[in-house]
Amino acid sequence: METPVVIPIHDPLITPVSAVQGAVAGSDIRQTAPVHDRLDPVSESWLDELALGLSEQGWMTLDVRARLGHDLLAALQKEVEILDRTDAMKKAGIGRGNDLMRDRSVRRDKIAWLQGVTAPQVALFEFFDAIRQGLNQRLFLGLKRFEAHYATYHPGDFYKKHLDSFHGRASRVVSLVLYLNEHWQASDGGALQIFNRDIEREACGTVLPEAGRMALFMSEEVPHEVLPANRTRYSLACWFRQDEVPLPL
Repeated sequence: METPVVIPIHDPLITPVSAVQGAVAGSDIRQTAPVHDRLDPVSESWLDELALGLSEQGWMTLDVRARLGHDLLAALQKEVEILDRTDAMKKAGIGRGNDLMRDRSVRRDKIAWLQGVTAPQVALFEFFDAIRQGLNQRLFLGLKRFEAHYATYHPGDFYKKHLDSFHGRASRVVSLVLYLNEHWQASDGGALQIFNRDIEREACGTVLPEAGRMALFMSEEVPHEVLPANRTRYSLACWFRQDEVPLPL
């Protein structure tokens, strides 16, 4: 399995511009585009809203286009498109280490781990860190770090109902998914289906993967699935974790 990158929360990995060129997908990138409209400050009231949604329902969905800005969302979409086009993404698996399986009957997406070496990723990590700190202050979750990857679903791809973390692992605690698809329609499929954490098999929400839409949920509590996509679908998943280093792979 591709080794997840450990992101030091207080000291994000920032590489000089000369080294960043081509970091996303080799020679296909000539330069790293600057992010012109930096994200708005993450307000205390917005963090209160996140904490309330997680504590009461276990999940929520929000429009974060105004917070992240068009330039940043467009730059992230460009990165994942290049990774997909250059075959730099790998088939995703289930589990870790010796338990890793690549069962095409369960999931069919491809992924690429973010390393924080491009300007868009650095800006995004600042946003994630603000969320991490805000949730810690309000919900006392003890989140120490996060990891993130891009995901691509081609037509026909899906990910069946699952949890992002096993109960009691104290690893992935909060899951975040950010979508990067312009002009997405319900007929395009690929929706995130959320299930009731208290009532088995009861669907309680559907999230279309449109650009700037974010879903946030408790990793050990909220089952979810990605319905089959009818067009290429791009997203970015992030997990906030309590452990300081990954489990051995």
